[in-house]
Amino acid sequence: QVQLVESGGGLVQTGGSLRLSCVVSGLTSSSYVMGWFRQAPGKERELVASNSWITGTTYYADSVKDRFTISRDNAKNAVYLKMDSLKPEDTAVYFCAAGYDNRNFKYWGQGTQVTVSS
Repeated sequence: QVQLVESGGGLVQTGGSLRLSCVVSGLTSSSYVMGWFRQAPGKERELVASNSWITGTTYYADSVKDRFTISRDNAKNAVYLKMDSLKPEDTAVYFCAAGYDNRNFKYWGQGTQVTVSS
């Protein structure tokens, strides 16, 4: 049974930082593209960052480039999203996902809420 469990969300002021964690079980995360998505109320879910351990490629949405950093710890089968210089528009539920490429994610976590106050 595959499980992705996110943690680390919360309430932070504008300009603050948070580090989201996603611990994976039931699959080897290094064999998959790992991504972080977010969904704000009334908006579509968007991919904010992804990483392929196999190809060594990393993707960031323009809206988070230079502020967010995706990283992995393959020994812990975990992926992280460090978020700096947070803005109110970063407020959303953040989801961890595992898949085959940036348009084909198969496994999803339950999400963690990030709220940035102005």
